Amino acid sequence: MNRQYKAHPWHGISPGDNAPVTVTAFIEIVPTDTVKYEIDKTSGYLKIDRPQKFSNMVPALYGFVPQTYCAESIAEFAELKSGKKVIRGDGDPLDICVFSERTITHGDILVPAIPIGGFRLLDKGEADDKIIAVMKNDEFYGQWRDVSDCPESYINRLKHYFLTYKNLPDEDNSCEITNIYGRDEAQEVIRKAMEDYKNHYDH
Repeated sequence: MNRQYKAHPWHGISPGDNAPVTVTAFIEIVPTDTVKYEIDKTSGYLKIDRPQKFSNMVPALYGFVPQTYCAESIAEFAELKSGKKVIRGDGDPLDICVFSERTITHGDILVPAIPIGGFRLLDKGEADDKIIAVMKNDEFYGQWRDVSDCPESYINRLKHYFLTYKNLPDEDNSCEITNIYGRDEAQEVIRKAMEDYKNHYDH
């Protein structure tokens, strides 16, 4: 009997033939999820990380770009651009948020996405960039070519989520957003994360 195995979402799926202009995003959680799911790095299956705290809901599709890794190149670039001391990359695939006009009801799917910008987030001195993207061929969000096309309310909603989703009300915030950057820099961040992946996993 011929066995076919599911590709590992991080290692077994291409970031896209036209990356970083267009990328494949593996979606872990969607705005309606009340639980935060994330990939189990060993098995490739989604696992429950934790319940979403309080009223915090992710405002876009959220996941990562396959065959990317946040390590030395990402950390150096973050330090250069932020002017702050960056200890290391966070050791995870590169995170991505994808805006979609249509409701996507669950994660564990692949979405073709066009990066238009990003946040440079530092979490306890570790670089944890968040790429902002729109779903390819989306009738509404597809009009956005750069993060400068986004209404400020969308950016503020994303910023609020990433600055608060780990924290209880009485806890100090360990996260800081040092820069919001546009499409060209987002593409460079993706390139560097792909480079870090090759240096650590392509042997």
